[in-house]
Amino acid sequence: MAKTEMQSGCSMEKDPRNGYSSKTKTFHSLRQPPHLPPETLAISVTDYVFSLLRSAAAGSPDFSLDTADFIIDATADRSVTYSSFLRQVHSLTLSLPPLAKGQVALILSPPSPCVPVLYFALLSLGVVVSPANPLATESELIHMIKLSNPVVAFADSSVSHKLPPLPLGTILLNSSDFDSILTRPVQNGQNPKRLSVSQSDSAAILYSSGTTGRVKGVELTHRNFIAMIAGSYHNRVVNERAKHLVALLTVPLFHVFGFFEMMEMAAMADTMVLMERFDFEKMLRAVEKYKITSMLVSPPIVVAMEKSELTEKYDLSSLEFLRCGGAPLGKDVIERFKSKFPNIILVQGYGLTETVGGGALMRPPETKWFGSVGRLTELMEAKIVNPMTREAMPPGQQGELWLRGPTIMKGYVGDKDATAAMLDPEGWLKTGDLCYFDFDGFLCIVGRLKELIKYKAYQVPPAELERLLLTHPEIADAAVIPYPDEEAGEIPMALVVRKPDTHVTAAQVIDFVARQVAPYKKIRRVSFINSIPKNPAGKILRRELINQAVSGASARL
Repeated sequence: MAKTEMQSGCSMEKDPRNGYSSKTKTFHSLRQPPHLPPETLAISVTDYVFSLLRSAAAGSPDFSLDTADFIIDATADRSVTYSSFLRQVHSLTLSLPPLAKGQVALILSPPSPCVPVLYFALLSLGVVVSPANPLATESELIHMIKLSNPVVAFADSSVSHKLPPLPLGTILLNSSDFDSILTRPVQNGQNPKRLSVSQSDSAAILYSSGTTGRVKGVELTHRNFIAMIAGSYHNRVVNERAKHLVALLTVPLFHVFGFFEMMEMAAMADTMVLMERFDFEKMLRAVEKYKITSMLVSPPIVVAMEKSELTEKYDLSSLEFLRCGGAPLGKDVIERFKSKFPNIILVQGYGLTETVGGGALMRPPETKWFGSVGRLTELMEAKIVNPMTREAMPPGQQGELWLRGPTIMKGYVGDKDATAAMLDPEGWLKTGDLCYFDFDGFLCIVGRLKELIKYKAYQVPPAELERLLLTHPEIADAAVIPYPDEEAGEIPMALVVRKPDTHVTAAQVIDFVARQVAPYKKIRRVSFINSIPKNPAGKILRRELINQAVSGASARL
């Protein structure tokens, strides 16, 4: 890892316009590298975040830990100041069951103010945090537990019944006992007995979306998170663009983007607003009530804001930034959003659970670039590799995106074969995404390699057709999947959600696309459904749709 960080930050023979080195056929980040603590320094991500927080507090005469809110619970309309939060973390570290460094704790809970407290407390003790989706089924949870091997679970009482017995049992987060721990006074000099936490120690096991198969447990280290936070901190604080944000998290805390966003906001002394369950109108109401300035969102929320008339009912004037990730936004969606909300800066990014959400990011004034997810984040390197020849490609050429840097995962727990397939011996992570860099170093996503539709001798990226379908005035949402065909092998099939009170037909959908694409990309089968299944990050659950279509279920909807 030290070699990777040095390579990313050093002066190399690279094109200053796009970061490409023709000598190594590698793209390098054009962003100024942040300062990272020495890898040999024993420090947990909790201690690192809290050191940045105290530095931010000391450097701002208008900021006070005693009065500034870290967490606002929009569901219960209550807040937690930074001082209260820090006391709760300290109290919890003194009262947790006897957990050894490296042991795993499973967390199963909807968003709640106690969840960040639990995350930071466990991480400070070297316990590996493993949050799971509270909507997961019992069989899915059993699979996750087999991967991560937790010794204890912390769960909301509404979902705790889905968990099997664990060695140290299950602790209920919404119980009076747990609440009393958080509010228990801490005497001066009381400190938990801690073992030294190395940056190379595992910090979290986050579960991948599993859109193409069973869920995998992504093992991330303290160093991975520290490197990601350092880049964000450098950009906002060191570059003197720091501004207090009030950010509404629309992504779950168990998801990599929610998990990291929570850490980033604490390090920056920002205010985080949580919703127990996402509801579009409640989101708009929260923006008005709490004067939200920033939101991390998935593409469906951007589309909903652009299309919904509900946005006219609420005062959204405080909203300055929308950061969108999970899937690319089409040019037409971006243009319509900007036309409706000219004062909101919409930026896109690209990241994976396996990279702590890092990879590429659009930053103002880079928002003028349509069709891109931005430039490489700090300390990141990339290659574009031809899937057939395995040759690294220059700017303007498509291939599989490979990434390398200090935020790259340790591996998949309990799955050496999957780890070996994803990470090569030199530390390159094979993303499986078909991409290219333009001549200004902006990353453009074409689609998933495994999702490309093989129509005769051609390859058709579903994402391109989906973006086109969403420009139709009578289509609310759409997905494109491969459908088996005896002659062509596979044909592009569109699953379409009509807007209310509209009657677009399959023939009209086919004709709409055919007039705008090459013949081999045409939609050749259409089915109308009520909704497109997606994961919490907004990615289409394509495998689920394929199974339905092949079995004939979609034709009956």
